[in-house]
Amino acid sequence: MDDGVENLAAHDDEAPHRPDPATEPGFDLGDAPAPAKAAAPAGYQVLARKYRPTVFEDLVGQEAMVRTLRNAFETGRVAHAFMLTGVRGVGKTTTARILARALNYEKPGVDKPTIHMDCPGVHCDAIMESRHVDVMEMDAASRTGIDDIREIIDSVRYLPVSARYKVYIIDEVHMLSKQAFNGLLKTLEEPPAHVKFIFATTEIRKVPVTVLSRCQRFDLRRLSVDELAGLLGKVSQQEHVEAEAAALKLIARAADGSARDSLSLLDRAIAHGENGVREADVRDMLGLADRARIFDLFDLLMKGDIGGALTELRAQYDVGADPAVVLSDLAELTHWLTRLKLVESASDDVAMSETERRRGAEMAKALPIRVLSRTWQMLLKGLTEVQASARPIAAAEMVLVRLAYVADGPGPEELLEQLKTAGGTGGPAPSRASAPPSDGPRAQLRAVSNIRTEPRPAPVQAAPALALSSIEDVLKLLAERREVKLKGILEAGVRVVSFEAGRIEISPLEGTPPSVASELSEALSRATGARWFVSIARGAVEPAPTLREQAKSREEAAKDRAKEDPLVKAALALFPGAEIVDVREPGLELPQGEELMPADPDDPGIDPDAFAAEYDNREPDA
Repeated sequence: MDDGVENLAAHDDEAPHRPDPATEPGFDLGDAPAPAKAAAPAGYQVLARKYRPTVFEDLVGQEAMVRTLRNAFETGRVAHAFMLTGVRGVGKTTTARILARALNYEKPGVDKPTIHMDCPGVHCDAIMESRHVDVMEMDAASRTGIDDIREIIDSVRYLPVSARYKVYIIDEVHMLSKQAFNGLLKTLEEPPAHVKFIFATTEIRKVPVTVLSRCQRFDLRRLSVDELAGLLGKVSQQEHVEAEAAALKLIARAADGSARDSLSLLDRAIAHGENGVREADVRDMLGLADRARIFDLFDLLMKGDIGGALTELRAQYDVGADPAVVLSDLAELTHWLTRLKLVESASDDVAMSETERRRGAEMAKALPIRVLSRTWQMLLKGLTEVQASARPIAAAEMVLVRLAYVADGPGPEELLEQLKTAGGTGGPAPSRASAPPSDGPRAQLRAVSNIRTEPRPAPVQAAPALALSSIEDVLKLLAERREVKLKGILEAGVRVVSFEAGRIEISPLEGTPPSVASELSEALSRATGARWFVSIARGAVEPAPTLREQAKSREEAAKDRAKEDPLVKAALALFPGAEIVDVREPGLELPQGEELMPADPDDPGIDPDAFAAEYDNREPDA
């Protein structure tokens, strides 16, 4: 005998004997009481299911959709297909079931679709529990093929068994394959009178427009923090749970507009806390930092106190705050402060306490828009880095270092004022009380002409390409015609012995092919329409620098002259270790595709990533 059978038999032998009323003497089948059944313990139903809406009036924040459906049902203008879209947990599937219930609502005296369902009708319970034979739900995420849609197409011809309409609810409809969508089109456009379709999706842009055009679309909007907090308050009262208003706001904010997510978080918060739902417990559960500490951290960053900022971040991390959440809270605070500075009504945000609103008003008044904008950009970039990092706390600390150093640096207006003051006296640049380290950023003064107060004169128009009066005009023409190789050889591979209109004499360097003369002659002749003679000098040629070497010498001389300028001296003193990488005279046309660097770091002309990288490269004091 099999071991399993032996064990089972042994178990049966050891089991206590229960008399069989059919075989044991003294038992009368007619008089025997029915065997008592142990009551199965009722399983706990999570709040998201327990408080799922059953009528349109219970839907939170969807008044526009309810009003449209009410008017349509009262006038008999009920569509044959509906498309429900919105973020996760906003109520798409629940709304679909309520809509199916309204279409098939039936009770004495009611014989047509209605949204006024004051009491359960004949089919309501079965529909809401997803067990009605005439209301079929299909999950398109797991049944995506044409064969699944073909079952629907074949079944729509049959009348409903007991309800008024056969209703097909297809969830996550955007997951259907292209063939499945095409197979559904004809039936969707001209369905039988007894059939209704209800689709739900979180990715409306993935649904073909041919399907959308055949449906009545409803966008279920994301719920606000106030709406979610109100919903959570009602549920807490019905569950006889004491909940702090601040705790419910934290849960509502974390739910990000999703009613289901908020109820799930409330369920978790009730289990997490011992004496109701408290703000401190919710912060611990969600890994959130204290809002007041976020204000403190932001204040330290804006003051350039990197030591205090890193200490505060570590303190929040040690009590359970997620580094990514801390940066997200900093970004949210930056956005609120920006709105507070620009929109007066932003101070009425009920999610903020009176103390936070007062403190935020002070911060917004002190911080310019350019600083807030730059901080926002760097926090968004830093948040991505932290989320992708194997060590989030280390990545978050480096983001704070970057923020503190940028915030501590002089602003464009302040820097300009300091440079003008220092340049006017010829003395050293004044130092700030919270100046960056002495060997601070290796700033690149890309344009000396940027630092001036008078308007820049209009650029001089370049000479026409065909007026070749110098070898520089030839180089410009070659660049415009994308003769890159030939231009490079002319700059670094030959010495120009003589130049006149229509004739050039060159001396190739060692390694330069002699064919460069004929190639240059043909290129110039094609470009100008006139004959150009390019010859190679015979005999010994006096050594002379190439065009590239000459340009390099002129560039170095210009830099040396620029260093003697009082304004440039002040700038170099303000940024120790800085280099002059380019000098342009005011009024000269810039090379094609280049622009002078704007004086304001928030100007769209500067790439914020490149701007932040300048400060990432700073080194601490030795």
